Amino acid sequence: MQVLIVLAAALIATVASNAYYPKPAYPAPAYPSYSKSYDYAAMPYNFAWAVKDDYTYNDYAHQETADDKGYVSGSYRTLLPDGRTQTVTYKADDYSGYIADVKYDGEAKYPTDYKPSAYKPATAYPSSPAYPSSYPAYPAYKPAYKPAYPAPAYPKY
Repeated sequence: MQVLIVLAAALIATVASNAYYPKPAYPAPAYPSYSKSYDYAAMPYNFAWAVKDDYTYNDYAHQETADDKGYVSGSYRTLLPDGRTQTVTYKADDYSGYIADVKYDGEAKYPTDYKPSAYKPATAYPSSPAYPSSYPAYPAYKPAYKPAYPAPAYPKY
């Protein structure tokens, strides 16, 4: 008997919920399914380049290799302003991510004979034979004009 009461209550609840929340008369929207996948297999590659210009102190390089499984390894190096060479060797894959090992070769060298010069503010006007330092470089501009309209004449009371 109790089972029958529970089933009847469930039936009444279902009917009541459909009465308050009726199903829409229109079908659900059909969005296009994109079945094409743009996940391509990894392509192996290998590249390397380097720049060494003694005049501008540019010295850096980069090389990288990748296989068909998505494993990438490589290194790059650069000459730092303090004279050391920074070399970064790295590897990357889908499992462990990007792992880098940074090394520095050489010893940092800083100039010891650097002495800051005394600060001298620039003069307001340059001095030259044509313009002595007591005169400005350009004469002051004084506009000479006449008013376009006469002054207004206000009535006197």
